[in-house]
Amino acid sequence: MLHSLYRGLTTVAGPAVRLYLDRRRAAGKEDPARQAERFGMASQARPAGPLVWIHAASVGEANSVLVLVRRLLDGAPDLTVLMTTGTVTSAELMGRRLPARAIHQYVPVDLPGAVDRFLDHWRPDAVLWTESEIWPNLLAGIRARSIPAALVNARMSERSFSRWRNVPGLIGGLLSTFQVTLAQTEGDAERLRRLGASGVASVGNLKFSAEPPPAVADAMEPLRASLAGRPVWLLASSHPGEDEIAAAVHAALAPVLPGLLTVVAPRHAHRGDAIAELMRARGLSVLQRTAGHRLPGPEHAVYVADTMGELGLFYRAAPVVCMGGSFIPHGGQNPVEPAQLGCAVLYGPHMFNFGEITHMLEAAGGALPVADGEALTREARRLLTDDRARERIVAGAARVTADNRRIIDRALAALAPVLGAAGIRTAA
Repeated sequence: MLHSLYRGLTTVAGPAVRLYLDRRRAAGKEDPARQAERFGMASQARPAGPLVWIHAASVGEANSVLVLVRRLLDGAPDLTVLMTTGTVTSAELMGRRLPARAIHQYVPVDLPGAVDRFLDHWRPDAVLWTESEIWPNLLAGIRARSIPAALVNARMSERSFSRWRNVPGLIGGLLSTFQVTLAQTEGDAERLRRLGASGVASVGNLKFSAEPPPAVADAMEPLRASLAGRPVWLLASSHPGEDEIAAAVHAALAPVLPGLLTVVAPRHAHRGDAIAELMRARGLSVLQRTAGHRLPGPEHAVYVADTMGELGLFYRAAPVVCMGGSFIPHGGQNPVEPAQLGCAVLYGPHMFNFGEITHMLEAAGGALPVADGEALTREARRLLTDDRARERIVAGAARVTADNRRIIDRALAALAPVLGAAGIRTAA
């Protein structure tokens, strides 16, 4: 009954959704050249042969399943993977990182007509849905067509569980779409079971199996040369309210660390101008990466890395990295990537989106939580001046990432019933 009501409401919601997307497009959050995809109108023909549809909401989720995309394609030479995401930044990233025989499309908005057009065109043989994004009409369309489906890298926080348990009929019906549910942790798995999910198993977080973000070799060597001999730290994927912390840390450390360079990589690159203005207002000499990909000189105190897809470059250049999104109640950003690349990782008190990962890293001495900007200043100074302390953190992180690299194998084994029902085999 609840889904029937939802479907009825979304049937008449088309004009409001179009207005919403128009406003997003005006704000740079939608791709005007591909907006028809958001209404289920494909921009490419469906290739012949089997097709697996993988949906990932945004950049982090898409990155975490790239390893799954590659393993599926390696195991089935006639297979095509359709990857959908919902953000412009994730679309740009997938355009660079998806392998051959993988297609990117924007996920359709959850209107009945858009959903039907999308599914009728692509006719997926299997669906792998990542993390916890729930769209009732899309999931109902998958069920109505009896498409084998799995929920992959699934999360279910205590807060979300408390909300969903108040509508057991709705969440139970939505989760019945999936014959297999692969949870990130045992806690997620138990909460999903209690909500009615089927085939639940905890296999771990696919982020551990993902390849670290790449760096272009032609860019790496010039950057390293420009930084030679300088102490460098990076605030990665910063959010509004955190750039001020970076400025304060730099001001405190510059007198005791001659030549210090603070690199700030905003989560959303369009904030580069605002960050540069903030730093200049604090009396700091700033260079933006978007200024012709220029390299910082000794006169620059802050380097704003406001380009897309280059975080892997700066992880390889900065020995000490602090994760953004962790000093505000955002939930943090992925610490696995810098941990894989030999960085000493710090983060603030709000890492709840990566609770299990941070617990594992901290237990192995592979990451360091800090309470506030003052603690960040203290620990950044220690790690930039004490090589042995930094190396201990790097070694602890390396143990955790190495021990969990095979999560993709467990995930593929657990997905065998769903993929097998679609006639798709996986690489060993």
